[in-house]
Parts: sequence; structure tokens; C-alpha cells
Amino acid sequence: MPIRFFRFFAVILVAMTVAMQASLVRAQNGATTEPDLVAAQQQVIARLTARIDGLEKDVAANTQDDAHLVDLRAQLEEIGRELLGSGVAFRPRLNEINTRLGQLGAAPAEGQPPEPEVVSSERRSLAEQKAEINALLGQAEDQSIRVNRLVGNIGDIRRELFQSLLTKRYDINPTLLGEVASASYGEATRLYHTVSSWLRFVIQYKWQSMLAATFFALLVAVVLFFGGRRLFGDLFDPDPLVEEPSYLSRLSVAFWSTLLPTMAVSAFLALTYLLYDYFGVLRIDISVMLSTLFFVIGIVFFVDRLGRAVFSPNLPNWRLVEVDTRAARLLHWLVFATALFTGIDYFLGSVYQVQSSPLALTVGESLITTVLTGSLVVMIGLVKPSVDEDGRPRRWPALLRYALFLLGGVTVVASLLGYLGFARFLSTQIVVTGAVLATMYIGFLSSRAMSDEGAFVNTKFGARLGRFFKLDEATLDQLGLVVSIAVNIFVVVIGLPLIMILWGFQLGDITGFVYKFATEIKIGSFSFSLTGILTGIVVFIVGYFLTRWFQGWLDGSVMARGKVDAGVRNSIRTAVGYAGVALAGLIGVSAAGIDLSNLALVAGALSLGIGFGLQNVVSNFVSGLILLAERPFKAGDWIVAGTVSGTVKKISVRATEIETFQRQTVILPNSELINSSVGNWTHKNRLGRVDIRVNVAYGSDARRAHEVMTEIAKSHPLVLKNPEPFVIFLNFGPAALEFEIRLFVADILNQNSVLNDIRFAILETFDRENIEIPSTPRAVVEKASNGEWPHDDDKADAELMEYKDKAAAQVAAAASRKARGRNRTRKPDPDLS
Repeated sequence: MPIRFFRFFAVILVAMTVAMQASLVRAQNGATTEPDLVAAQQQVIARLTARIDGLEKDVAANTQDDAHLVDLRAQLEEIGRELLGSGVAFRPRLNEINTRLGQLGAAPAEGQPPEPEVVSSERRSLAEQKAEINALLGQAEDQSIRVNRLVGNIGDIRRELFQSLLTKRYDINPTLLGEVASASYGEATRLYHTVSSWLRFVIQYKWQSMLAATFFALLVAVVLFFGGRRLFGDLFDPDPLVEEPSYLSRLSVAFWSTLLPTMAVSAFLALTYLLYDYFGVLRIDISVMLSTLFFVIGIVFFVDRLGRAVFSPNLPNWRLVEVDTRAARLLHWLVFATALFTGIDYFLGSVYQVQSSPLALTVGESLITTVLTGSLVVMIGLVKPSVDEDGRPRRWPALLRYALFLLGGVTVVASLLGYLGFARFLSTQIVVTGAVLATMYIGFLSSRAMSDEGAFVNTKFGARLGRFFKLDEATLDQLGLVVSIAVNIFVVVIGLPLIMILWGFQLGDITGFVYKFATEIKIGSFSFSLTGILTGIVVFIVGYFLTRWFQGWLDGSVMARGKVDAGVRNSIRTAVGYAGVALAGLIGVSAAGIDLSNLALVAGALSLGIGFGLQNVVSNFVSGLILLAERPFKAGDWIVAGTVSGTVKKISVRATEIETFQRQTVILPNSELINSSVGNWTHKNRLGRVDIRVNVAYGSDARRAHEVMTEIAKSHPLVLKNPEPFVIFLNFGPAALEFEIRLFVADILNQNSVLNDIRFAILETFDRENIEIPSTPRAVVEKASNGEWPHDDDKADAELMEYKDKAAAQVAAAASRKARGRNRTRKPDPDLS
């Protein structure tokens, strides 16, 4: 068990290696299409059959060795996969044979014209090959059934072994104590001679190798411990100056102060054992005893660190449970003693097994240690951890107290009745499994507390990350969720296999479970591979980032140097992006091993939904593709679509983003831009015409006004000389002569500055030339005040009559000028001709 525990960290790597090898075997078998396929597979099936025969004999000879049975089962499962691959290898050839036989058709019946000899011989040859392949497939299927039967037998044997371990009863009588006392001295002497002879051998021949292995293992442990302490220093050591640490801080300190030292000690012990074994320092007997000793040291150290973290005897503010200082110290020592006695029992049992000690010694030692362990568990339940408001001692909660009494009492009673296997198993699970579950629970609590809003930001580790990477609180809060999920995964990945090992599962069991879970998960008739899905996701992510990189390189390095128009660059970038993402998705689905033919029904349902509920989405999608291909407008153009006028910012396959001149972003569906008219001020170029309306009062020199406006338009630096600006006399208005200046600018987006400059120039020049710009008379309505009514009503009436007379005189003068204008001979206007 300790050896399996030290090799536990290689389980995931072994499973991945086996999965990769199985994939390569399947790929190689699927690629074999040569004529010697049948002969090659005959050899494969014969070799596998011989291996099955040998493994069947091994199963019958090792019915009492649980670990060896697990290894045999793993080998049988590997043979089963190879048999399956052998059957799959025939599938392409069988498809070819069936297709060709279908093309040749059935043999002619009696009375029909005979077929050519070439066709008959080919049909016979294909039928013989098919029969031979079917015979081999039958052999492979028989051997596969045989493998499954052997695997089932191994499972039954292992269940019987476990049941006999728990239900076997030993005779406990008064003479047992004397037998134990008489055998103890002799076995201790044998152990001393065994260890001393090994030490003499090491000192004479393996001293340098032993020192080098120990130094290297110690170096790795020191780097792991102090490196973790430097990285998680604030989370590792409780600060005695903090009077009221948060619950998350206490959980984090308890979790990491237990995990990091345990990992460092475990790494030192595991590397020491593996390097001793690699350099040939260990003998077979010493190897078993040393591995057990290292395992016991690691478990006892782990339980001690966990007890210190939970009860915190010296720092009351950092305790995870509400107990007083005296009870905390007592509970810590009781937990440590429970783990110590359990470890001693396990180590001595291994020593007695190696030395083939008398059964009485093993029974007596197990009886003493299990009774002590059970008694200590009962004592933990009897502890009164705190006091109530009146100062009286208060017991544990009833459920916890009765559970401790039950576990400890069952252990003691089972030991006294002679069921030592059950008692040892129960005491081991109380200590080791309880410690692992407690650590996992602390990890889950820490993860849940870390996921609360603002919790991770207030931790020292979160504050350090924020300062180092310059992250804001929102980002740190989201990072806290990621860290919470990572902690949960870490706790499950480490803790669950450990519990499985402690409850009797072998590494082969865990490896087989991981392999099946990673390579094939069945839901009804549909099966998928978890590793395949992860591979597909990784492939898609790589393809996505490659697409984004290629987009940036194409836009910034190729099209920018080629002086490609910005709109064309945007269209190409968008098309390349969608094509790259679609290609990455297809490759990812293919890498995941998903058969798209299985999704035909889903695709049919989706097509029906598209036809009814998603037709607008599809219409916008197709319209977006048309816009990107035809390019009636591009990013940066000034367009007018209905009541929306603004600059195009982005064209996607569903909608187009337009920014108005008020900085409002408008999202227009592409179908509206395709189905309705759209005005584009900058379609071919930015050249555009600007119109300015100007009114001149009757009685002013119209021709001079015309000349002045023409000169002003021509003199502006942004007005084009060709086409030349001109002024049109539009109409004789009811109150003014109406003119319009028409000029062209190179960039229509600069029209506002041009309009502004020309209007100011007209106003200033008309003022110098005494040309009036009329305004329509408007009655001025003054808001009635809350004061007194005007006293002089006659004066107000007189001012109103005077205003009306002036207005009538202006109208009469305007009519007279208009009449004189009709009597003049008019010349044709070249601009209007």
C-alpha cells in the first residue's frame, strides 16, 4: 500500500500514455489495407490467445494476492482492447469486399447464360476472403468473451478476499498475553539483526549512493517547502498580531499550512525510497519495511499538521472551531496519539509479515493498538471543548459526540471479540480517511469563501496579485472565481484517489477507471471521449488564436504596405476571421472524434427551426455576406439609411454599426440595408457639393450681391476650382430675393467648416457693401408681469399704429420695385440655361 501511495502521482501520466498507445494501435490497424492483412491479424490473435492462457494460469495461482490480481486484470483489459482493435482492422476490407460483391451481383441461376470466368473467379475469391475474415472475427470474439469472463472472476476473487479480511475471527484467550511476551523478545532480536546487517552492507558498498540519494531528495523537499513558503508566505503562517482574522484567512492558513509541509515531507520520503531502490540500496525485506515506515511517518505528520491547523493550540484567534485553549491542546494531542498508534500497528504488521512472525504476536499487537485507538476516539468524544454563558463546560454537538462514541466503541468491541481485521480497517479509516476528508472539507470551504464577492480582493494573496499585475477590483473578483474553481478541482483530483486507495482500491483500479472515463463515455447509443473533447477544444483554441494572428499580420503587414483601402481591408479581415473560425471549429470537431452523421437528426431539427423561427437571423447573415462581397459601403463611409445618418464603424455578418454625428451608436440589421435604399456620400470618393441659401432684401443691388457671393465662394481655400463654384438666383421671394451658392469640396466631411466660414464672410461683406439681408417682421410678445397695468393706454395705442404704418410703407415700396423690374429687358442667365 505505501508503494502504491508513492506512485500515486504517476497515475494520470500512465493513463494518458496508455490512451495514446491505444490510439496509435487503432490508427495503425485502421491504416492496414495490404493483402497480407489476414495473415498479420492471424499472428496477432494467436499471440493474444497465448497470453490469455498464461494469464489464466496466473489468476488461478495468485488468488490470495490482491495487488497481483489487479495487475493481471489490467493486462487482460489491455488484451481486450487489442482484440477489439484487431476486429476493427478488418472493417475497411470487409466493406470493400461487400461493395465489390454487390457490384458483381449474384451468380446466374440455372438456365441463364453463364457469366465470364473472370467474374466467377473474382466472386469466389472475394467469398473465400470474407469467410476467412469472418472466421478470424469469430476467434477474436471468443477470446474477448474469455477475457471478460476472467476479469469478472478476478472481481469475484477480490471481493471474497476483502470480505474474508473483515469477517475473519481470531481466538482471544488469557494465554495470548504470555505467547506475545515470549515471542516479542525473539522477534525484536531478529529485527535488530536484519536492520544492522543491511546497514553494514550499505556502509561498505552503497554509502555514497545512499548519501547522494538522501541529499537530492532533501534538496527537492527544501526547494518545495521554502519555494511554497515564499509564494504563499502570507497564507502559510498565521499572523499573531491580527486579532480578528476573517474566516477566509483562517481557512486559507489552515489549508496551505497543512498541504505544503505535507507535500514537502511526502516528496522527501517518496524520492528517498525511489532513489534507494534505483541505486540498489534496498533489499527486498528492507524495501517493504522502509516503504511502510515512510508511509506511516507521512500519515502521522499529515494528521499532526492538520490538528495544529484546525485547533491552533497557541493562537486562539486562528482556530477553525470554537474551543478553548485547554481543550484545543488536549484535542490536538488526542488526535496525534490516535494517528501514532494506528501507524505503529500498521508498521509492526508489515514487519511481522516480512519476518513471518508467530500469529500470536500479530494478534496481540493488533489487539492492543486497536483497543487503544478506539479508546482515544471515545476520549475525543468525551472532551468538553468550550463553556457556555454561565461558565459551565459544554459538550460536542449530540450528532458528532454519538458518532465518535459509535466509531470508537465498535473498534474496541470488534477487537475484543476477535475481529481484528475489521477493527484494524476501521481504525485506519478513522485516522487516515478522516484526515483526508477533513482536509478536503477545509479546501471546499476555502474555495467557497474565496468565491464570495470581494473576498479574494481582501486577501493578502489577492492584494499582491493586484499590485504586481496592476489589476482592478473587478478583475481580481473574477480571478477569485477562477481560483475557487481551480482549488475545487485540485482537492477532488488529489483527495478522491487517495480515499479510493485507503478503502482498498488498487492503482490498477484507479488507472482503469481514469482510462475508461477519459477514452469512452456512453450515453445510450452515443459515445464520446473526454480526452477527445479536450483535444478538440485545445485544437479550436489554437486555431482561433492562429486566425487572429493571421488577421493582424495580413492587415498590418500585407494590406497596410499595399496601401489597400480601409474598407477593403475591413472586408478581407472579417471574411478571413469567419473562415478561420469555421475551419478551426471543423478541425476541432474532427479532432474530438465526433461523428457528424450522428447529428443528422439534430441538424434536420435545426434546419426546420431556421426555416420558421430563425429566418430573420439567416436573412441578416446572408445580407451581411452580400454587403461584404459587393461593398456598397465600407467602414468609414458616411451613409444615410432612412432616418439614420452617420459614419459606418463596423460591418459584421448580422448587423452594421453606425455612429451618428451626435456620437450615438446605431446597430442596423443587414437586411434593412439590403432591402431599402441607402445613400452613401463617400461611395466612390469624398468629393461633394455644398449649397448655401442667402436672401437679399428688395431694393439692394442684386448683381453686386451675386458678384460678392461668387468671389467669396471662389476665394475659400477648401472650395475646389474645378468644378467651379457658382451662384444661382433662385426666386423672387415674398419678402426677399432668394440666392443659392453651390460649391464643391474635396472632402464632404469638411463641409461644416466651409459653411461656417462662407456665411461669416457673406455677413461681413454685405455689411460693407450695404446689402441688406431681410428678416420677416415678427410681433414681439412680452410676458405680462405681475406688476400694475400700464397707466398710459393712449401712448401704447399710438406706438402700435405707427408700427403698422411703417410696415405698410415697406410693403408698398417692395411692390413698386417689383413693378419696375418687370418693365426691364431680362438677359438669359448662363447658369440656368
